[in-house]
Amino acid sequence: MDRIVLVENLNYSYPPLVPGDPVVDALQGISLTVRRGETLAVMGPSGAGKSTLCLALCAVVPHSTGGVFGGRVTICGQDTRTTTPAHLSACVGVVFQDPESQLFSATVEDEVAFGLESQGMLRDDMRQRVDWALGLVGMSDHRLRSPVVLSGGQKQRIAIAAAIATRPDLLILDEPTASLDPAGALEVVQALEGLRHETDCAQVVVTQDAELAAALADRVLLLDGGRVTHDLPAHEALRSPGLLTEHALFPPPLAVLNAYLQARSLPVDWRTVDEAVAGVRRLLGAEGTCRRS
Repeated sequence: MDRIVLVENLNYSYPPLVPGDPVVDALQGISLTVRRGETLAVMGPSGAGKSTLCLALCAVVPHSTGGVFGGRVTICGQDTRTTTPAHLSACVGVVFQDPESQLFSATVEDEVAFGLESQGMLRDDMRQRVDWALGLVGMSDHRLRSPVVLSGGQKQRIAIAAAIATRPDLLILDEPTASLDPAGALEVVQALEGLRHETDCAQVVVTQDAELAAALADRVLLLDGGRVTHDLPAHEALRSPGLLTEHALFPPPLAVLNAYLQARSLPVDWRTVDEAVAGVRRLLGAEGTCRRS
């Protein structure tokens, strides 16, 4: 199946916290698709509905939350209105912002093996799958350690390994680097880049980090007020500082530099830091030549 995610006119409202209060509209008219091997970055300001969309993609909304649900969400051909989160977990892996909330086993390898044991996988096959998942995220040397003693980036990589060990068709990551320092965030980005090369699972990454989206995403879905405002190729969305700023996002520094120079009639379109460094040197060299002449 090429199309892993199909969302059609999804509307969802949380139940009121106090009986008699109005319902809270979280998602309004959401429609999108994600295909096998594609990475979609979901971005937008706080309260835009990003995390609620994640919960809808793994059927937690509406099965575990209640509320008012309209439209249809189909994951791997299964309608979430009639498919429970437990049943859907066979084809969906989820990684949340705080890895400590997901890790509970005594050792790293036990953590990664837990989902495989739940599926009844044979021991030899399980061992091979754990080896593969830990190798993919660069944590093979830590398999006998307790997750408690790992760094934040290492814990998140273990959470990713546990999620991908079952070979899901869809991997959902909700702010996977938000609670990490730059070194830990880089570890996670490298693990996810390796996953893109090794598997063809679809990925939905919720993030407010434009640099993370630039490193991973094929498309960017911008949300605001529970609605989709833009669904664009990543290179187009992330090279538009004004568009990102409108959604309370910090654009990548390279996009800001490009826009600044383009506004001054300099035809630059640098896509990497190396390109920018070489381009600035050329510009400075040309300026120096003009001054000497």
